[in-house]
Amino acid sequence: MTKTSLTISGEKFLINGQLTYAEIPNSKPEAHGLLMNARFIQGIYDDKLNPQRYARWGKSTWNPEQHTDELIAALPEWYGYGLRAFTVGFQGGGPCFTINNRTIENNPFGEDGLLLDPAYANRMDRLIRAADEQGMVVIVSYFYGDQTRFLRDGKAVRNAVTTASNFLKSGGYTNVIIEVANEYDIPPFEQHSLLYYPEGVAALCDLARAESGGLPVGCSGVGGSYNREIAEASDVILIHGNGTTRQRLYNMITQVRSWELDRPIVNNEDSHALGQMDVTYKTQTSWGYYNNMTKQEPPANWGVMPGEDHFFAIRMAQGIGIEVDDPPEAEQLVLMGVEPNMAYDGLRYIRLASLYPESINFVEFFRNNELYYISYDEPFPIHYLSNWRQGGVESRPGDVWKAVIYLHDGRVLEREETVPA
Repeated sequence: MTKTSLTISGEKFLINGQLTYAEIPNSKPEAHGLLMNARFIQGIYDDKLNPQRYARWGKSTWNPEQHTDELIAALPEWYGYGLRAFTVGFQGGGPCFTINNRTIENNPFGEDGLLLDPAYANRMDRLIRAADEQGMVVIVSYFYGDQTRFLRDGKAVRNAVTTASNFLKSGGYTNVIIEVANEYDIPPFEQHSLLYYPEGVAALCDLARAESGGLPVGCSGVGGSYNREIAEASDVILIHGNGTTRQRLYNMITQVRSWELDRPIVNNEDSHALGQMDVTYKTQTSWGYYNNMTKQEPPANWGVMPGEDHFFAIRMAQGIGIEVDDPPEAEQLVLMGVEPNMAYDGLRYIRLASLYPESINFVEFFRNNELYYISYDEPFPIHYLSNWRQGGVESRPGDVWKAVIYLHDGRVLEREETVPA
């Protein structure tokens, strides 16, 4: 018997017949019916080609079962801050910063799509049932671009949709949303026209819904993109905000809503640029936190980690109306990327985390008192590539990194850390 039953009424989500967050005393009515979420795409991740390379970030071994168990253990803490959903992928996602996606094999469907690796199925089952116990929803993503190269042809793609959907149906889950593909319109999906063109994706949405016994279905596009044919075939309109500005995100939401399809809009992948979340609260759409360094580079640290994760959790809770205090002002800015064990292949990913990044004008980064880089855009990393991606810097033990933070109110603050040996 399940404990968490998700239903949809117009643009709103209900859990066990009640609008989400309505059960929280003094919660904000405008948040009721939202589904604040995070991208935990690697929740059942493994790599059949080279698993030993994930013995990193302070871990001496790689164990996919333990990796899933650690996510399960972290769910209650996230729930307390208001997280009600997370995305996990059968084919995972890309580490992006550190490992070439084309060197990974994380496909549980075989080449013909008819098989579901029992270890993957077991991990997914444990995770969905743990979320059910906690009162959370799992957005189950079927396909990830580079991993579909292991599927032989279009028939294998259809078979994999049926295989995954039948698994969800047989599990009797009532707390699942299906994401057919993670960003269908990226180049790696070109090898399978069914997964790359809207008419094919819409047909796969219909197939997933039918084979799963009627679970709600959607499919995301690359950050900033949207397609009406797919939206009309969806029960939940999944969008991605990564790589957009707040204005572009707002424009996308208003355009999709102008179609008057009367179904929820869920941004289930954005960034750790917390200003983006304000746009979705103001437009009464759901937001998805995505932090590649803490949550998508296996082995992930699944808990509410200091810095970006904690600041997201606070801002999410405040937007819902959950009573949570700000940390002291001195703790609202954290220089990240210099922690022990956070270097890989000689590189570190240094950035400034801020509880209120909107208060920052720009950040100067100094290495050993020499100006190295100036960051103007949230989330204020060194070597900014987009709001979810940055370049690395050479990791040299003993280097002193200093961030000089220029606030809009005229104050100038500093944070300094030393690279450990």
